[in-house]
Amino acid sequence: MDRDWADPALDLDAVATHAGYSRYHFIRAFKAAYGETPGQYLTRRRLERAEHLRTCNLAVTEICHLVGFSSLGTFSASFKRRTGLPPSAYRDAHVGRGTALIPGCFALLWAGGFDPRSRERNSEEAG
Repeated sequence: MDRDWADPALDLDAVATHAGYSRYHFIRAFKAAYGETPGQYLTRRRLERAEHLRTCNLAVTEICHLVGFSSLGTFSASFKRRTGLPPSAYRDAHVGRGTALIPGCFALLWAGGFDPRSRERNSEEAG
């Protein structure tokens, strides 16, 4: 889950099977060990990552999808519940303190959403 946290198709059944448990036993064991369900853990990890992207010049929708949410509404509501501010207000509160916006391409590379090899392949195919 820590490796593939940004994958919106992360499958609880596959994770449980990989761990050698049934889905429901895995949820109980995970909660007993970590104090939260796998879904709560995954949401928290995704929101933590979104908080780090506050100084990127990416749209909130791009950040939403980059961190693994498929619904902007769910992302915004969860983000506000966690931070007390909607994503755009959170960014406004943190940018302008002498921090320049990071270009989105660097943020995508950092977050794993941009594969520089695909750019190399495209330029080779064009040439």
